[in-house]
Amino acid sequence: MRGDRDQGEELLSRGIKLRQLSLLVAVERSGQLSRAAAITNMTQPAASRMLSDLERIVGAQLTQRHSRGVSLTPAGERLAERARAMLRDLDVAGREVRDIDRGRVGSVHLGSVSGPSLDLVLPIVRGIEQSEPHLRVKIDVGNSDRLSAELLSGQLDLYLGRVPERLDPAPFDQSPIGPEPLSLIVRRGHPLAAGCTLGDCMGYDWVMQPSGSLLRSTVERYLQDQGLPMPDTVIETGSLMLTLAFVLQSQAVGVMSTPAARLFSTERASPLVCLPLARDLAVASYSVVTLRDRVPTPAAQTFLKILRDELRQRRG
Repeated sequence: MRGDRDQGEELLSRGIKLRQLSLLVAVERSGQLSRAAAITNMTQPAASRMLSDLERIVGAQLTQRHSRGVSLTPAGERLAERARAMLRDLDVAGREVRDIDRGRVGSVHLGSVSGPSLDLVLPIVRGIEQSEPHLRVKIDVGNSDRLSAELLSGQLDLYLGRVPERLDPAPFDQSPIGPEPLSLIVRRGHPLAAGCTLGDCMGYDWVMQPSGSLLRSTVERYLQDQGLPMPDTVIETGSLMLTLAFVLQSQAVGVMSTPAARLFSTERASPLVCLPLARDLAVASYSVVTLRDRVPTPAAQTFLKILRDELRQRRG
């Protein structure tokens, strides 16, 4: 009878290599063999031979060529899924080993949408500097689409945001926190700053996230519920800095998370004004998002405990 050890080493004994698995994942992501070869730092002929060797080792066809490039077969998709998890775990292990060697408690890579990054993450990280001085926190601010992809690829330990509707929620563990309020901002001296209604704002350009984003669809539904049309001109950007620049240098109305709006408008000398309108405008509840099948690193567990303690205090 073959033991568990023999069964576990079946593919290793046939000569499977991590670089082959990394190439397969790159093919899945890029859809082009030439791009996948560049990503994994090899020539296209070498990549082609490596894929052929991998198919021979596993005994199944993994890729199929077509006019638009190359895609994975169902067998290739399953192997790529397993390979992503393996490569992700290796990256985490490498980071933990480096942290131990440097005498650190560890590091945690956190993602967040803009509102929680200012309202929740910033004060927590300031507190960690005192309570856990050896814990390193790296923060990546972006939208939930990008953050969820980075979590799945192993670049993030966790993020504060939402799981996009287009994704299967099964791999994710979500702990709801609360809605993310939004505010309308204009430059100081803007005609609307002297007093206005929401309807008055429709006569100006608006700056907000691109069509299809959660913030954009939230604003569209809110205006519809108020019986108002969308502004004639919408400047689309996912950049907070570009939103601020457009608002400061034009007559445009900007839409951003309330914590960010308050941060830039509460100082007396601030060039921005937060309009006292649409106080119930908010994006649906965001959550602490992790992966169900990934055990958090010790550093991530420490951060999660501090985060949950802070949330309990705020709710209390």
